[in-house]
Amino acid sequence: MNPDAQLLWRAPPWALAVLLATLGMLGPFSIDTYIPAFSGIANSLGATPLQMQQTLSAYLFGFAFMSLFHGALSDSVGRRPVVLWGLAAFTLASMGCALSQSIGQLVFFRAVQGLTTGAGIVVSRAVVRDMFAPAQAQRVMSQITIYFGVAPAVAPMMGGLLFEHLGWHSVFWFLTLVGVLLWAANYRLLPETLHVTQRQPLKVSNLMQGYWQLGHDPRFILLSLASGIPFNGMFLYVLSAPVFLGEHLAMAPSQFFWFFVLTIAGIMGGAWISGRMAGRVTPKKQIRYGFLIMISIATVNLVVNLLFKAHVSWAMLPIAVFAFGWAMMVPVVTLLVLDLHPDRRGMASSLQAFIASTANGFVAGAISPLVMHSTVGLALASISMLMIGLLAWVGLHKRWPEIGRVIEHPVL
Repeated sequence: MNPDAQLLWRAPPWALAVLLATLGMLGPFSIDTYIPAFSGIANSLGATPLQMQQTLSAYLFGFAFMSLFHGALSDSVGRRPVVLWGLAAFTLASMGCALSQSIGQLVFFRAVQGLTTGAGIVVSRAVVRDMFAPAQAQRVMSQITIYFGVAPAVAPMMGGLLFEHLGWHSVFWFLTLVGVLLWAANYRLLPETLHVTQRQPLKVSNLMQGYWQLGHDPRFILLSLASGIPFNGMFLYVLSAPVFLGEHLAMAPSQFFWFFVLTIAGIMGGAWISGRMAGRVTPKKQIRYGFLIMISIATVNLVVNLLFKAHVSWAMLPIAVFAFGWAMMVPVVTLLVLDLHPDRRGMASSLQAFIASTANGFVAGAISPLVMHSTVGLALASISMLMIGLLAWVGLHKRWPEIGRVIEHPVL
């Protein structure tokens, strides 16, 4: 924690949470705003469904690759420069998407968007731990998750309205405007939270040493798997939404927002509960509760889809409950990851994001197309993603039972 933290941010903690949450919103906005315009983009650029899928995969893999470096660079040059340069590059990439005249150009600029979006998302986690003690950091992280949860609900509706009234180019001009506004807000408000005494030398040898240190720490790997992989049990349904909602549940596109509202309500509710538990319930118990909720509802989801034909009256509820369980435990796991190696919190955030984003890209490019046409396949894939994370947590708990055992009392 930065010893001068109280001097860097004098406003209430929730105000910093809002600022950092807007950085996290770039990810959902970059994905969800243009999905309603898929058909229009394909018709305009003469793109095949596979090529349109590549615009998503290029973004996700670009995000995963550059996530390796955003946090590591911020450990050396500071948090603020990485955020501002990342936002500037994202803004230019969004402009490139808006001006694209071919599907190849769009795929290229979507990849650049992915390379730059992660700067704010990755670095914002390290900023939280720079500024707050553990229990207070959990509260702020939970608030960020709550605010962040608004984006996936708003983004598709915003994208749909823009596409319907102004065409698909307007979606990317909107993202360009978002980039400009975020750059201006962070230039004016975001302090440099990495204390000068905590900076790492900007040397290749030092970076490699850090990657080796974290990559060979089984605690770090298991915690990253425990937080990042279960997310795909929910994200799988988001990626498959056009088929899951349109074909299996026979919903009109105008009704899709109900799915996002339910899912985001689950995320916001779980994050709120996590914040309430901070300093009162041990991190280990919170994580256990989250996994218990997810495994219970994922099992119910699989069984009912095996026994019954999916129906709109119940099929979306398990995903919302799953999202609740995930959001209850993920702020705690994220903080445990960041505190394993306090001198390399930026790099830890980077590698954690890389693991999660690589899994997201694999699910988007391979798993979702494979199972989306079967509700049983979706439910089975969802519980499989969860089991990977659960096994990682159980393995960590057995070998290092002391992790997450202590309650850090909140700073009032």
